[in-house]
Amino acid sequence: MSVSLLKTLIAISERGSFSAAADEICISQAAVGQQMKRLEENLNVTLFDRSQRTLTLNQLGKALVPKARDIVHAYETMLDDLVGGAAHFGQLTLGAVPSTTSIMVPMAIKRLVTAHPNLHVHVVTGLSDDLTDQLERGALDVAILSLKDKPSANMNWQPLAEEEMVLLTSPQLSGDDPLQLLREQPYIRHTRRGAVGVLAEAWLSENNIPVRGTMELESLDSVVNMVSHNLGVSLVPNICVPGAAFAAMRAIPLGGKSISRKLGILTRADCPKFLLVDQLLKELLGTIPVKSV
Repeated sequence: MSVSLLKTLIAISERGSFSAAADEICISQAAVGQQMKRLEENLNVTLFDRSQRTLTLNQLGKALVPKARDIVHAYETMLDDLVGGAAHFGQLTLGAVPSTTSIMVPMAIKRLVTAHPNLHVHVVTGLSDDLTDQLERGALDVAILSLKDKPSANMNWQPLAEEEMVLLTSPQLSGDDPLQLLREQPYIRHTRRGAVGVLAEAWLSENNIPVRGTMELESLDSVVNMVSHNLGVSLVPNICVPGAAFAAMRAIPLGGKSISRKLGILTRADCPKFLLVDQLLKELLGTIPVKSV
């Protein structure tokens, strides 16, 4: 079915008659009639009331007009997100690990929607593995997460930052030796389902450090809250754009061979919103303070 048939249908609805629609789209009235007959045949429905001398849209025809507008709009703008020919619109579904949603994500989204006021951003939080699964299913357009393994061939990975793992303690706790603090203080784990938890457990095992685990939590925000109440210490990434709660804690370097969380954005290789994702990456990078040399 040609999009031009839908454009003619819209013109009839807006102008009120076949003759006025013919003037609008610069074809003959007979050609308008032929196009509408062909549209009805293609759809196998009746769109006009033919009981009167002047043909008018019936209830089905009127109901079809908004859908026709959507199809014509989609057709005429289908390359906008691909070639950047117009302002971005519609929805971007963004997944993010919770540690990025205090400062980094809100700042980047604010800049993005300021540049593209017709864009709606829907944010979903979760662990990196869960967000990756949602990307693969097409439920997300893009995700900010930490990478545990090399991404699959159908995924596109763009790095944001490497966040060195540190020992997080409350301001009330004294001492600067991370090994001694880990041996003496209760240990608060980030879930071993998450990338951070995997990094922390590997470091503890490699350095043969036994810990007295007291709780295991699903998000870094929850870990920070527990540490802030002096309930224990934890191995966490030194968040590159920290919220106020994290910034108020003590972050003690581990010393020796460092390990880091690799933070970045992941998309499907066939993501149709790649230009918008590129701009999102630019805005996210703009939130990260430049380290002095």
